Amino acid sequence: MKRILYLLLSVFLFFQLFPVPRDNPPITSEITTSVEVKEILKRSCYDCHSNETVWPFYSYVFPVSYLVTNHVQEGRDELNFSEFGSLAERKQKKKIYEVWEQVDEGEMPPKDYLLLHPSANLSEKDKEILKNWANAFSEDSE
Repeated sequence: MKRILYLLLSVFLFFQLFPVPRDNPPITSEITTSVEVKEILKRSCYDCHSNETVWPFYSYVFPVSYLVTNHVQEGRDELNFSEFGSLAERKQKKKIYEVWEQVDEGEMPPKDYLLLHPSANLSEKDKEILKNWANAFSEDSE
């Protein structure tokens, strides 16, 4: 049993020698919105959906480092508020509606993220603000 534990510890320590990249590329075309909406997005979305990720201590520890960096990369690929302004206007409106849709369905922010980041939890007031924001864009497209 001791040998197995030593082996597992050795593997764990070995993988610490190969850190995964945790970068924050430059902000190229940030989303333009009200201060109220921006505050909600920064608090609840930016860690995974912007180039302003705050990398917590556990993002430096294998195997969690791989999970966190993968999650952030997937989030940025889907929606990146730091590059939002470079999207075509029609695509921006679609993404804003999708933000509200994900919030309304309880998909965002993810429950596992909220366990370690309770301040990202959206209040009913936050949700109402995001709903009104999304609705304003859908009305603009009519």
